[in-house]
Amino acid sequence: MSNQIILLVEDNPDDEWLTMRALDKSQVAHQAEVVVVRDGVEALNYLFSADSPIQTRKEKLALVLLDLKLPKIDGLEIIERIREDKRTASLPTVVLTTSNEHRDILTSYRLGANSYIRKPVDFESFIEIVQQLSNYWLKLNQMPKNRTLS
Repeated sequence: MSNQIILLVEDNPDDEWLTMRALDKSQVAHQAEVVVVRDGVEALNYLFSADSPIQTRKEKLALVLLDLKLPKIDGLEIIERIREDKRTASLPTVVLTTSNEHRDILTSYRLGANSYIRKPVDFESFIEIVQQLSNYWLKLNQMPKNRTLS
């Protein structure tokens, strides 16, 4: 079993399937467990509720892949909440979305997103992007052992 977790926040079943297929095809399944939540409330509950896995396994949460256009609470607010909480402030958060709106890109970075990636239409390109993301964030990137900010 992997010692890393990717939180995929995606409300579109087709995009979820494509992302999971790309993660599987890029061999991420051998590197990390993927937890899928389908709206902003589920994402925040996963991250911050008292019985959340992050409370006991927070050191395993390696990456958040976040869609912006979500029901209930949008991705921009999720980024803001992640950065405000000292337990998750340094958690790598990558926006993976179909939005190419300049305002979304600018606001995502202003709120503290680590990266903003527009989902390509071509599946092979999407797989390549997911491979690069997983290689960088799960293998190359160095995170402190205790990510809680003092």
